[in-house]
Amino acid sequence: MVKKWSVSYPAVNGTEQRRVYVYLPTMYESEPDRRYPVLYMFDGQNVFFDEDATYGKSWGVADYLDYTDTPLIVAAVECNAGANNERLVEYSPYRFDDPQFGHFDGKGQATMSWYIHRFKPFIDRNFRTLPDREHTFIGGSSMGGLMSLYALLQYNDTFSRAAALSPSIWVSPEKLSGLVGRAKLEPGTVLYMDYGSREMGNHEGIRKDFAQLTEKLMVRGIHLTARLVPGGTHSEASWEKQLPFVFHTLMYEVEE
Repeated sequence: MVKKWSVSYPAVNGTEQRRVYVYLPTMYESEPDRRYPVLYMFDGQNVFFDEDATYGKSWGVADYLDYTDTPLIVAAVECNAGANNERLVEYSPYRFDDPQFGHFDGKGQATMSWYIHRFKPFIDRNFRTLPDREHTFIGGSSMGGLMSLYALLQYNDTFSRAAALSPSIWVSPEKLSGLVGRAKLEPGTVLYMDYGSREMGNHEGIRKDFAQLTEKLMVRGIHLTARLVPGGTHSEASWEKQLPFVFHTLMYEVEE
């Protein structure tokens, strides 16, 4: 079951209404005393429904979780759909320049502040969550994948596990590498991270950068599942195919 409503969001281009999606697991109603881990996700419009998805294809997360009876709540917020690529501003922790789109001031810290101090408390008040760090996860793809990686490292006191699919690690790779090196990480931090073999040519040197990042994350003691997806592309259809790997990693040995 997916509940959907709108909230007022302090966007970089002015306060606006954003759609919020909350998936409740199959046993949520039948087991009224049970509480659940929560996965927070970016680009909420692409997570559940094809009719809401930016390019007409979603990840189909609700269908997968229903089919597998996974005891997990998923809370997602749609992204900024501004015509001037405001999504890249809200979903980047760092300032960066893109040869095609120009300069972007990274406002990812403000985005995460809203998720942690506004969105998460609302979800914890209104749904039967397990609100502690051990049961709080975050995930996304592309720029949302970068944000998920950033959130796990920068806000490790809030998020214990993350899924970063096709993360935009080409955005300020030096700053990201520095964060990996200095982040204060709790033992048992878990990360799923992948990249599609057919998207390796989208950015110069991405295969080497992905390999180096993987090594640095493992050296920091993160329980990392890293994959190069055979034939994987930068698309919702491809990310949907990775859901078994994603949720196996996120839910592995999670105690309720």
